[in-house]
Amino acid sequence: MRLRNLLVPSAVLASVGTFFYTRLKRRLPRPTYKVPTAKPDLATFDETTVSATWVGHSTVLIHWYGLKILTDPVFSKRIGVHLGPVTIGMKRHTAPALSIDEVGPVDVILLSHAHMDHFDHKSLKRLITRDTVVVSAPGTSKLLRKYPSLQTLEMHPHDKLTLANGLHVQAIPVAHWGNRFPWDKHMGYNGYVLKYKGVRMLFAGDTAYTESFNGLASKEPIDLAFFPIGAYQPDSFQEAHCTPEQAWTMFKQSGAKRFFPMHWDTFVLSYEPVEEPYARLVAAAKLERDQIVIKAHGESITL
Repeated sequence: MRLRNLLVPSAVLASVGTFFYTRLKRRLPRPTYKVPTAKPDLATFDETTVSATWVGHSTVLIHWYGLKILTDPVFSKRIGVHLGPVTIGMKRHTAPALSIDEVGPVDVILLSHAHMDHFDHKSLKRLITRDTVVVSAPGTSKLLRKYPSLQTLEMHPHDKLTLANGLHVQAIPVAHWGNRFPWDKHMGYNGYVLKYKGVRMLFAGDTAYTESFNGLASKEPIDLAFFPIGAYQPDSFQEAHCTPEQAWTMFKQSGAKRFFPMHWDTFVLSYEPVEEPYARLVAAAKLERDQIVIKAHGESITL
């Protein structure tokens, strides 16, 4: 009886979502499924290097002087509501650049919020071990209770902590929303500033334009910043997602050195053509476009 009571709301929500998605599908782009042509040589990333690889969407694999960090891990072919073996939701049109097996054990999983294109239970089930530290947004730790991690840390904006492995994490407020389902009104959303062995990174998560990043590098450099650039059309979506031009503005306001674009060309979430975000980002950067460090799934930047 309890299982049935849990499945009914999810099934109803999935049916309603599918109805509206079908109504809007005529306006959505229909890209051909593709497999990334770039493939990182993970053997070259060791305790002497700092690198970041775009796996897809907001999933980034960071090798950081021997520490392995994975952001918003989503490796599934389809995201949405899981009803037993069936998932009702959107398919990805670009395969992950790496498989979970290729990624291997990770030290830290960083979760910006609980939306299904950022917080995927099928992926987390295979990734989280007892030794994995999981950092998540306000109100989301209950979703992680069934996993074996011995350390799940829920952070609120402006919180700061230092993990036992030495990674310093600061939660940054962003302009988004956090509900996984309509009734999850208590769930929040974060960006993060990370620091380890003298290197700093900014992971903006998912955000509309905000001035929260202003001056983050004024006192201490930010070597690499991850910003989302997709899912901004129609214009009403910009209440929760920035345009490429706004992402570039936030990057410049932060003072970071390098721009790592993410959250585009993986799932069709909005009306803009899937390749448009990157073209608009490059146009916005103008003569500073060399600060944009990757272009395609599977590419890596080594600092």
